[in-house]
Amino acid sequence: MKTFKILILTGICIGFGVFVTFHWISFKAKGLTYDDIDTIPKNNVGLVLGASKWAPSGSINLFYKHRVDAAVALYKAGKIDYILVSGDNGRKDYDEPTDFKNDLVANGIPAEHIFLDYAGFRTLDSIVRAKKIFGQNAITIISQKFHNERAIYIAQHNDIDAVAYNAKDVYKTPPREYLARTKARLDLLFDIKPKFLGDKIAIK
Repeated sequence: MKTFKILILTGICIGFGVFVTFHWISFKAKGLTYDDIDTIPKNNVGLVLGASKWAPSGSINLFYKHRVDAAVALYKAGKIDYILVSGDNGRKDYDEPTDFKNDLVANGIPAEHIFLDYAGFRTLDSIVRAKKIFGQNAITIISQKFHNERAIYIAQHNDIDAVAYNAKDVYKTPPREYLARTKARLDLLFDIKPKFLGDKIAIK
């Protein structure tokens, strides 16, 4: 019985920690995510966070589609001059950055204004590499709001002046975001580094 009570108490403490972390990250990002394209500040580079183009059903992934639409809208509104797409290219048959580039070009974005980061395996990698590899100390992050808040939190920790443009959401915050934010907090606490760094790439 004593062991059971300890397990219950431990579960409650963990759940409380996850809950507090989730809302703390939202608080830290308050006022830095934008739905209105007219009011978002201009930055040289917009960072699109990766996503698979295709949903498990075989239809287009709406998270992906709305991020493409948001990046195109920002560029055409003159709110960014270049687009950096950061995503997973860890398998031979899977290439998020190139999928994004192809669809951005199809929507009228000049190819020479699109840069690809093939080592954006997760949000922390994408944010840190935007600074350490691509030399960006100020960026506009492009994703859904729940994701943008977490990305801004990571950017703040890495001394990056970040705002975010909220792509259209597909549904309310996915349950996994609670765990993703807790992991982000632990990653920063233990100073976890990106999987790869490498040579610097100038965006110009």
